[in-house]
Amino acid sequence: MVGQRAIRADYDDHSIVVYQAYRPEIATAAVAAGRFVAPFSLNRMTWIKPSFLWMMERCGWASKPGQERVLAIRISRAGWEEALSHAALATFEPQLAGDYEAWRRALETAPVRVQWDPERNLRGQPQERRAIQVGLGRQTVARYVNEWTLGIEDITPLVRSLRHLLDSGRASEAQRRLPQERIYPVSEALARRLGMD
Repeated sequence: MVGQRAIRADYDDHSIVVYQAYRPEIATAAVAAGRFVAPFSLNRMTWIKPSFLWMMERCGWASKPGQERVLAIRISRAGWEEALSHAALATFEPQLAGDYEAWRRALETAPVRVQWDPERNLRGQPQERRAIQVGLGRQTVARYVNEWTLGIEDITPLVRSLRHLLDSGRASEAQRRLPQERIYPVSEALARRLGMD
């Protein structure tokens, strides 16, 4: 399918929005500071996702324990693309990686991991097209926090409002209020690295 693997995101000329969900203590501190601060940990991999609906599936519309607050993090496109340019695919794909051992070695040393999961619709049903998840390793998290992050917004009220619309049978209204995502352009070299169409 054409476009099965394409980055869909809310972006402008200089920035792109990614989503993460956290427990209240982390979210409150991050929003107040305008960047991630303690108790956020710089010592573990953190996953960022530009697909709003995939994030909703992951956090259960801000209902899962430890994921009660959903944040929209606006980061620089330069940082986003730098992360992707150092990424390794999280799953072995022979047509891209060659032999298994070469892929495994690349994955072990890569500072960033990319995973393609089924995109979700408003009801959480998996779609044929794929949504990208980007795992930032410890070497990269500090740059994400200190250099790439331009702003953090708590969008939990929007998430709860959309869930309420869905639960009350107003899916078309919820659909209209979703963040507007469009295909994010990448270079041919980056598309090859990420296994994109």
